[in-house]
Amino acid sequence: MDGLNLQGRLALITGGGKGLGREFASFLGGLGARIVIAARNQQNLTETARHLQEKGIEAKAVAVDVSDSRQVQAMAEEVHRTMGPVEILVNNAAILYGVVRKSFMDIGEDEWDLMMNVNIKGPWLATKAFFPHMQELGRGKIVNIASQVFFTGSHHFVHYVASKGGVIGLTRALARELGKFNITVNAVAPGFTDTEASRTLVSDISKYDTSVNSLPRVGVPRDICGAVAFLASPLSDFITGQTILVDGGRHMN
Repeated sequence: MDGLNLQGRLALITGGGKGLGREFASFLGGLGARIVIAARNQQNLTETARHLQEKGIEAKAVAVDVSDSRQVQAMAEEVHRTMGPVEILVNNAAILYGVVRKSFMDIGEDEWDLMMNVNIKGPWLATKAFFPHMQELGRGKIVNIASQVFFTGSHHFVHYVASKGGVIGLTRALARELGKFNITVNAVAPGFTDTEASRTLVSDISKYDTSVNSLPRVGVPRDICGAVAFLASPLSDFITGQTILVDGGRHMN
């Protein structure tokens, strides 16, 4: 489909070193996009960049803490200087791997702050850093990764749920502000998906209860990639401020 041809467009994926971020990078690269992956872990970045390059995808890796404004701004300047303006920004970086479910009463202030700094402050900082380049280009696609748990709540997970609700609020507010610049801002809210991070929450994926899903199976990364690619492509040029749930019909919005 011509609208899903991202040939030559520069896409940056935060949290791109592993998990869903790695899958997004590979999928968008397969549609012709040039890829920048950004994350904190240099080893993961190196492995993912090598994986993408072996598939014939032009890829660059940048180490960054998305909660640090100076690092994010430096990343934006380096990428613009070496590869040109970013047209597609996927704000995927989030704290999930190894998070322990606990009562809201037992969550420490430092743990709360870390969740908010990465999951909601990070997308805000990245959007601020790359907006001027999209404005100069005259177009842009911002895709924020939220979560289905915002719509249903999740037991003993209040900091994560709250942060992903913030992502949806940020998406809507930015869509209002950036539309006049021909920049769309949308969100994808995955349901439970079989990733490394999810397996730290549910050790035996086969026992995850899918009985309330309309499609009774656990999601896989490729399920999420299609929605991200659609929102990153010209096919969604008149869609902004929206959140697409990709959860097998567990929750209907």
